[in-house]
Amino acid sequence: MAARARPSSRRLRERVDAPANAYTRIYAVVRRIPRGSVATYGQVADLAGLPHAPRVAGYALRALPAGSPHPWHRVVAAGGKLSLARLSPESGLTQRLRLAAEGVTFDARGCVHMEAHQWRPRAARSRRDP
Repeated sequence: MAARARPSSRRLRERVDAPANAYTRIYAVVRRIPRGSVATYGQVADLAGLPHAPRVAGYALRALPAGSPHPWHRVVAAGGKLSLARLSPESGLTQRLRLAAEGVTFDARGCVHMEAHQWRPRAARSRRDP
């Protein structure tokens, strides 16, 4: 009988260290991504105050119920990859069709043209800014 592989310490740390309201913060970031733009899982996690925890963003989006109003389709893997296609071809196709309907373009490998479509939120203004 083979021994079970233990989860990496990084994976455990991502799950344990995420604050209780991490999903709420991730959903708030995802709602801000404008039509025709995409963000990576890492970018979403970072903007939600969870640097180096892109998996937590993935867990949060996977936990959304069917028919959720959150624009989950605007979140892609690093490099513009549609990672949902590996989990479910139907979900990957749905994501691609939704993004294409918003004007997002893809390269020959099926990855989003990140230079053209990656969301770059403006930095929050401080109170001293005019």
